[in-house]
Amino acid sequence: MDRGPYESYLKKLTDPQCSKSADNDRFDCHPEPNANPQKCVARGCCWKSASANFDPEASYNVPWCFFPSDYAGYSTDEIVVTSTGYAATLTATGQWQLPYGTRIGLLRFELFMPTVDSIRFKFYDPANKRYEVPISTPEIQKKAFKTNYHIDFTKNPFSVKITRKSTGAVLFDSSPSPLIFTDQFLLISTLLSSSNLYGLGEQKAPLQKGGAWARYSLWARDQSPTFNTNIYGSHPFFLNLEPDGKAHGVFLLNSNAMDVDISPKPAVTFRTIGGILDFFVFLGPSADAVISQYTDVIGKPFMPPYWSLGFHLCRYGYSDTAYVKKIIERNRAIGIPYDVQWTDIDYMDAKFDWTYDPKRYGDLPSVVEDLHEHGQKYIMIIDPGIANTQPGKYAAYDEGVKDGVFIQDSKGNLLIGKVWPGTVTFPDFYHPNATKWWTKQAQDWHTKVSYDGIWIDMNEPSNFVFGSTVGCPGNHLDNPPYVPQISGNGSLADNTVCPSALHYSTSHYNLHNLYGLSETMATASAVTSVIKKRSIIISRSTFPSQGHFGGHWTGDVFSTWEDLHYSIPAMLEFGMYGIPLVGADICGFNHDTTEELCTRWMQLGAFYPFMRNHNTLGAPDQDPAAFSKRAQSIMKAILEVRYTLLPFLYTLMVNSHMTGVPAARPLFFSFPTDVNTFDIDKQFMWGSSLIISPVLTQGAESVEAYLPKGIWYDLYTSQMIGSTGKMIGLPAPLEKIPVHIRGGSILPLQAPAVTTTLSRKNPFGLIAAYDVNGSASGELFWDDGDSLDSYSADKFCHVAFSAAQGTLTSVIMKNGYAPESPLVITEIRVLGVAMKPTHAEVNGQSAKVTYLDHLLELEIADFSADLLSPLRVTWK
Repeated sequence: MDRGPYESYLKKLTDPQCSKSADNDRFDCHPEPNANPQKCVARGCCWKSASANFDPEASYNVPWCFFPSDYAGYSTDEIVVTSTGYAATLTATGQWQLPYGTRIGLLRFELFMPTVDSIRFKFYDPANKRYEVPISTPEIQKKAFKTNYHIDFTKNPFSVKITRKSTGAVLFDSSPSPLIFTDQFLLISTLLSSSNLYGLGEQKAPLQKGGAWARYSLWARDQSPTFNTNIYGSHPFFLNLEPDGKAHGVFLLNSNAMDVDISPKPAVTFRTIGGILDFFVFLGPSADAVISQYTDVIGKPFMPPYWSLGFHLCRYGYSDTAYVKKIIERNRAIGIPYDVQWTDIDYMDAKFDWTYDPKRYGDLPSVVEDLHEHGQKYIMIIDPGIANTQPGKYAAYDEGVKDGVFIQDSKGNLLIGKVWPGTVTFPDFYHPNATKWWTKQAQDWHTKVSYDGIWIDMNEPSNFVFGSTVGCPGNHLDNPPYVPQISGNGSLADNTVCPSALHYSTSHYNLHNLYGLSETMATASAVTSVIKKRSIIISRSTFPSQGHFGGHWTGDVFSTWEDLHYSIPAMLEFGMYGIPLVGADICGFNHDTTEELCTRWMQLGAFYPFMRNHNTLGAPDQDPAAFSKRAQSIMKAILEVRYTLLPFLYTLMVNSHMTGVPAARPLFFSFPTDVNTFDIDKQFMWGSSLIISPVLTQGAESVEAYLPKGIWYDLYTSQMIGSTGKMIGLPAPLEKIPVHIRGGSILPLQAPAVTTTLSRKNPFGLIAAYDVNGSASGELFWDDGDSLDSYSADKFCHVAFSAAQGTLTSVIMKNGYAPESPLVITEIRVLGVAMKPTHAEVNGQSAKVTYLDHLLELEIADFSADLLSPLRVTWK
């Protein structure tokens, strides 16, 4: 709009709350489009043009209509000390002028202090029970005796401020904007300690979110990842890096549609349209500790089976089993390491769940049997939409109707939508009968096709018609007074079911963002009861707690160099959300890939925790065997690198299960005081030991990569680089993705094979990379790879390694797993050995010594030792 003519319409022209308000101090009073002075003044707000330039490409700009600092909020007469923290009754103040319904006049505030490093506080209506998110969180019975935070309140207007005791850093401060609470519009803001802000997904966006005006809307939607667009999941969590490198996190436990505004003040505003305001603050102080504390609340990540870390192949467009067998056989023929074959909806009979086409896929059971005979696994897709077109002939529908598990419309009739098989009903996975019904479908299907995991898609839920086949009634849930800035013409019902639809416990308005999680929970329960071993459930739509039950892939990305890059921040964010088993569709899903792009993507994808190559109907094949011999060789080589590193990756994933911390993580997790790492999202790390610097530009044969201060070693050549913390040009011909080992690390390795079934039988090795002090450490977790209780029942081995001053030793921290045959280690490489040794012993026995002077690399070989017994290696 042309704002020039409205310059004379200044609210309270001489009022310093308006006239002297800097751009960055503004909090939006008119978040909908088409603000003007008349509307703004009618809301009791300030209208003033911005001094900053308007950016039409930005998701959000400086608001011209903004709250004065004395805008109507809430006050209290008394803050009461309780056995768990504090409480207060809040009373609405001032004149209510916003067009978002009637303000709730009386609120209850409760603050809990459960641990030394965490806080929970909530605002709710004490007179009327409101919807609260049905995920399990720890019960709080008393407050911590000691805390690392201060809590301060103001009474009028009411605000809460939480700061770190040791530094005074702001962890949460609600004072800069009014607290607003109506039935369908809730708003609260907080100041940040810095602009180094991460999280608030799911979005296609850079890793670092702070420093500029931005808006992220959270409403799950079947939408290919696109800038400034809400896509598959909702994660109202952020991590804020403080000026001294400490970190804290903030989580809003709310599943309703919301906008999250970011301003360069720096500040964050949450604007949600239902539920309550239920916040958790985590003090860290490290980024790892923040994620660990966050997953203490939402659930630690599940423990994946070892085979799930292998390479997976899929595509939409396998027309029949002959096609599938061709793909399997040609990749076997060239020795591609390859663990799991998937099928998309092609296998289904008329696209009905829990069926296969008897003509095109009649021998699917024998194909799966062949995979199992070769030590491979099979996963198929299941969509939530259950066809209703063959009543009396389709068990999934008939039994679901009998059990009453389908979502109803606002009148109590089955809500009918439309997806791949035609008209469908949608399961209500929160219905008390749903998991039992879903488990029966999974069990019956497994007797026909012995699958090893399930891929759940279209579970936002996606719907090809608006709301239902007859539309939506258009009530206050379908058309709330405020709709976040979502795609789909600003309607909550677009491409999904009516918000007014009824679940067993509440409306779809409240449960929409939880739909994918609820299906994951039911599917994980079903598969566990059927297979009785660890499995994986990979879901498109996610919400906090997803990682406790399954993993995620980042959806229908495009075969572009841009999407190759943005797969990295997406992967890193989901690690922060407690979903470490994550990856993008390698080579891209939408459109046609190229050999160069697919080669580079396979190289990057070899370092996704979840590695799957997948593409769309009608696109050319992009499995490794589909390309030239040169590309095949490169892809095979990087897969062999991944399989060599699987013991290390598995150890990282088990650590994620135990602590919550991600396996793949941003550089700033390990280098929190190095400001150069804060916005890096073209590189990432595995744990704290490997840094990966992929080629992300067409035609490039080198990478400008940042290596933080320390000693680094090329993974392939062992070449040492001493960095003071700077950008370094790294050679990266098509055959190479630069990967460097951080000095101070010991990595457990294993000789690769074409499946993890075979590679797990191969001998182990170690790489010990010395730091500047001439020392290194590492660990290995090992179990049978798929038992449900290996961790909980202590049926695992945990080995800790250390090296320094001519000695490498291991300590068996836990010895609860007895493999059928000994785990044998036959090779050790030590990097950064300054003086040439002439003799080495392994457990008192002489071993072969090779020393490469130009690399300062020591190789110890021609020995065999049991890895699950204490190891002592010396050289001199």
